[in-house]
Amino acid sequence: MVLRGGTSKGAYFLASDLPADPAARDRLILSIMGSPDARQIDGIGGAHPLTSKIAIVSRSAKPGSDIDFLFGQVVLAEPRIDYTPNCGNILAGIGPFAIERGLVAAEDGVTRVRVHTVNTGTLAELAVETPGRRVRYGGDARIDGVPGTAAPIAIDFMDAEGSVCGTLLPTGNAVDRVAGVDATLIDNGMPVVVLAAADLGRTGREPRDQLDKDTALKARLEEIRLEAGRLMGLGDVSAKVVPKMCLVAPPVAGGTLCTRSFIPHECHASIGVFAAVTVATAAMLPGSPAARVAAIPPGRDKTLSIEHPTGEFSVILRVGGTPQEPVVERAGLLRTARLLFDGVAFAREDLAEVAEAARDAA
Repeated sequence: MVLRGGTSKGAYFLASDLPADPAARDRLILSIMGSPDARQIDGIGGAHPLTSKIAIVSRSAKPGSDIDFLFGQVVLAEPRIDYTPNCGNILAGIGPFAIERGLVAAEDGVTRVRVHTVNTGTLAELAVETPGRRVRYGGDARIDGVPGTAAPIAIDFMDAEGSVCGTLLPTGNAVDRVAGVDATLIDNGMPVVVLAAADLGRTGREPRDQLDKDTALKARLEEIRLEAGRLMGLGDVSAKVVPKMCLVAPPVAGGTLCTRSFIPHECHASIGVFAAVTVATAAMLPGSPAARVAAIPPGRDKTLSIEHPTGEFSVILRVGGTPQEPVVERAGLLRTARLLFDGVAFAREDLAEVAEAARDAA
């Protein structure tokens, strides 16, 4: 199936339909998606990082979860799939896909699907509207970056902290000096380097296309990213899509703060799900670049409006601890998804024959 999940689009596969050998599996998927090729002209990929994503899905044997979800970022110009990060947008489509494929039985009303993300070991619960035991895609929920409206999918992250790095703050600090600039190195679902835009000579309010053409800024961000990757325990990240980079600035539209996110070498048209959750968490840390520019709402349960180039992204946090040492106890948000296509995708004939033989042998 091809589904739009949040502000991304991806191909969703049953694990049982793919070769068990990871190398053979990836060759097959790369052929289906059309990589390596910047246009992905010989496949179904969308020729952009946000539309060149895949999900491999199966029933879960892990206690407390229904579904195993392996996310893959299909690299455009290289024969490679990066399984390092998670993707909260593609996650939004896992509940509908699992119900449509019969992996989870639909309830009459709302079906809750607990999803174990294999990449990072995190657990999330998705609430999918299923009146009459069928997935409802139409509705009144609106998310910036997607035209029109759709049925809401509430996502509650059960244990996103330290998803890749093993701990919320890999260095133990709310602020580190990285390549000559203050940064928060943080992972609450996605490893992110949070920087004050002003420290890099930018407002953080520039149009996305302007920043995407800013080669001097991109070179500086990559310098910081490479050093940050080592400090976060990720090693040499030159060929990895994490950590993401995020510039923060004071809000301009009544939100909590303004962001410009890089994924990591293109400026995001909006902001990724886990990046938004992680940046919102960074804003809770006293003295951090995000906290210095953020307008934090009062109360234990907070809705933080994360502004981005095409609108805003609302993150819901439950915050405990003390003002000096706050603790984010729970994170959630609202997404939408839509089924776009259900059918057969074809790989090159030689790879398809190998995959068919592998399935027959299994």
